[in-house]
Amino acid sequence: MKGYAMGAANVIPGVSGGTVAFITGIFETLINALKSLDVVALQLLTKGKFKEFWNHINGGFLLPLGLGVVISIVSLAKLLLFLFAKHPTLIWAFFFGLILASIYYVGKTVSCWAVGPVVALIVGVGIAVFIGLMKPAAENSSFIYLILCGVVGICSMIIPGLSGSFVLILMGNYLLILEAVNNIRSSATSLDFAALAGPLRIFLPVLVGVVVALILFSHFISWLFKRFHDAAVALLTGFVAGSLMIIWPWKKELIKLGGDGEPVLRSSGRPVVEGYTWHLPDMSNTTWFAIGLIVVGIVLVVLMESLANKPEPGNGG
Repeated sequence: MKGYAMGAANVIPGVSGGTVAFITGIFETLINALKSLDVVALQLLTKGKFKEFWNHINGGFLLPLGLGVVISIVSLAKLLLFLFAKHPTLIWAFFFGLILASIYYVGKTVSCWAVGPVVALIVGVGIAVFIGLMKPAAENSSFIYLILCGVVGICSMIIPGLSGSFVLILMGNYLLILEAVNNIRSSATSLDFAALAGPLRIFLPVLVGVVVALILFSHFISWLFKRFHDAAVALLTGFVAGSLMIIWPWKKELIKLGGDGEPVLRSSGRPVVEGYTWHLPDMSNTTWFAIGLIVVGIVLVVLMESLANKPEPGNGG
């Protein structure tokens, strides 16, 4: 369930799977499990010591979590493309509620709000707001750039408050990768294996970047939490708070226009989004429905936090 929630969060621009991991109490367990994918693990695997390998990497935790993430991303890709096209304000509102409630649960793990953590909090907010104001780059399907997308995207996905999907939007390749995932799912379910070549050419380099970054970046995050726990958590709390600007429900896309005044289109046929303009909501029925969804998002986070107190197999109790 937690893996599915993390996968769902990672697909949505502005929402961080790391935030879900943090508020459900599995973030540090996840980082330590990823860090265990090291030379020792490789030696155990090559020597055929599968039980020792499984225990070393905390496989009872990683496997169900990983399956949940993969199933969620594959199953939600098409749905989210539809919902963002038809009901963007309502979708943003629901996830605004999720992130708003997450600030409290992430921040409360700071043991002492001294000067250092407060400064880290302000820095985190500033970085998240700066990212939100950046203009997206052009779409780029080159092999090296797709690997870079995988590296940067997964690093931001596992950091609470930094949305990997939003970073991919800034890099210009969010829709390209999302549509590749959706096309892989469609081709596989229809047994049209010949159609897999195109989306796999996009997806596999991203996957390479994801795997390499997960192993290397987890070591840095683990070191950071051990040496500077309160400052690190405060910085992450700032990321979460600052990301509220990115997912504010009432905003309008700024479409890039060409010299002829027509929208510039990506290779997928979708217009290039240069940024957003934010505005206050009116008091229409849609606005009240959106406010209701914000409340639903807050309630779901509270429920996730309560479920996090229940021990799961492989999560160390």
